[in-house]
Amino acid sequence: MKRLLSMLVTAVLLQACAGAPRQPDPVADDFGPVLPSGTFGEVAPGTVYNPAASFDLFMDLRARQVGDILTVLLVERTNATKESSTSTEKGTSVDTGIPVFAGKPITHNGNPLHSELDSSNSFDGKADSSQSNRLDGSITVTVAGRLPNGNLLVRGEKQITINQGQEYVRLQGIVRPVDIGPQNTVASTKVGDARITYSGKGALADANHPGWLSRFFNSPWFPF
Repeated sequence: MKRLLSMLVTAVLLQACAGAPRQPDPVADDFGPVLPSGTFGEVAPGTVYNPAASFDLFMDLRARQVGDILTVLLVERTNATKESSTSTEKGTSVDTGIPVFAGKPITHNGNPLHSELDSSNSFDGKADSSQSNRLDGSITVTVAGRLPNGNLLVRGEKQITINQGQEYVRLQGIVRPVDIGPQNTVASTKVGDARITYSGKGALADANHPGWLSRFFNSPWFPF
């Protein structure tokens, strides 16, 4: 009975170390496409001309209204380096010489007493930290709103499913119309209050997450 119980406990621990719970799918409702409001594009039955499908000769095709699409070029680069060094040293030396009492030196077993005290302290500390991130690509989003000052609130997502994994990129932020290029593109470095998420889910993503027992040993709750 004890042997069977120990085998079951071992199996549970191994399963906890090898497998990781599936991460919940983030809520994607806030990143869905935003459709333009109004009745633009509705035509009466039998009408040949459709204003929604026409383009003016000198029409600006850059995003400017709610529901328009805009391509954001992801060119994120971040590099951070921090280094600190501390060095302290302190030394103390005290020599009282040979104590004298009543005009005679104090001795012990015929040997004069001599009082001397020395102490020294030193400390050296050094710390280095560096981090770098890079994200390249592009994502096409929709204009979700137009602010009173003319800036555009954009948001959107891109999902790619390959084999047993799913990758997604989500972006939300504020874009100035003057920063939009002739090709209806804008760099991600010019998106204000940008929130960029690049993650995934599936078998490959689960394999990169440690089990709950491994996370416990690496957490601050483990004192050793």
